[in-house]
Amino acid sequence: MSADHIIGLYERHARAFDAQRGRGPMERAWLDRFTALVPPGGAVLDLGCGMGEPIAAHLIGAGFRVTGVDSAPTLIGLCHARFPGQDWRLADMRGLDLGRRFDGILAWDSFFHLDQADQRAMFAVFARHAAHGAALMFTSGPSEGVALGCFEGEVLHHASLSPEEYRTLLASHDFAVVDHRAEDPECGGHTVWLARRSGAQAASAG
Repeated sequence: MSADHIIGLYERHARAFDAQRGRGPMERAWLDRFTALVPPGGAVLDLGCGMGEPIAAHLIGAGFRVTGVDSAPTLIGLCHARFPGQDWRLADMRGLDLGRRFDGILAWDSFFHLDQADQRAMFAVFARHAAHGAALMFTSGPSEGVALGCFEGEVLHHASLSPEEYRTLLASHDFAVVDHRAEDPECGGHTVWLARRSGAQAASAG
């Protein structure tokens, strides 16, 4: 199943997703770890931002400047309506090139919808948007494989590489792992990666 199906699914069911998406504190501890690595008032790229809640809303409330990217027009429209002072882009994260670098990059509950080949290619996207010392946080599966869920009666695709391959891809793109937890019970069973760009390649490419 292609990521193109996921794009259409979220657009078809954007209002249902908005209504059902939790706004509680589940992600708060990981967001705090992420923002501790981002300079105050820094620029954050939120890949797969959805309707901007709760992740982007938390970042905006903490004083960060958010550029949100999502491929569902209805969800991006909700972002524009709710947070008009930020930068919202209707775009596919695959192959994204905004021509600028960010102090932090997030792909929370979005990157894992891509197939495995597209996930591998995303590390070049992360690297080209990461400033010196930038934080990177994304969610994945706990092990290599594909998992099929269901949302509003449609199949919802998730895929993951192995932890070893994620570590290799991060290292080869100049990111050092800061923290990693598989199926974190304090975060609804999310598998979370938090990394930081060392800056050597970022500086030479900038």
